[in-house]
Amino acid sequence: MNLPEKEIASIVKEISGSDVKKCMKCGKCSATCPAYGEMRFHPHQFVSMVAKGRVEELMSDPTVSRCLTCFACVERCPRGVEPANVIAAVRVLAERGQGGTRFSPDEVPALIAADEDIPQQALVSAFRRYRK
Repeated sequence: MNLPEKEIASIVKEISGSDVKKCMKCGKCSATCPAYGEMRFHPHQFVSMVAKGRVEELMSDPTVSRCLTCFACVERCPRGVEPANVIAAVRVLAERGQGGTRFSPDEVPALIAADEDIPQQALVSAFRRYRK
């Protein structure tokens, strides 16, 4: 995107509906995350980075699609920040910036065969988000 970082961060906040400034960085969201080991940036880091306006770095991270969108982080947040919605908003902006279809249905069997540890929910979620 060709927008200033702060403007992109405000778009993420608007799409997610989350007040990232409420985060007290307790890490409960990340401690609950089943995809913690698969992601470069963990739920509490996503929220913190959006609050600081560092969204471009998140958008370019290939592990952002590893979030299962299971909302375990949302359930554990004592402040109601909803990290899963923040991650989903970053994904939406990354997708908008890429344009086109990321992969076709014919490619899914090869993805499963390449990495048997990918949760089915992650593939379904990625397919929904990256298919136009």
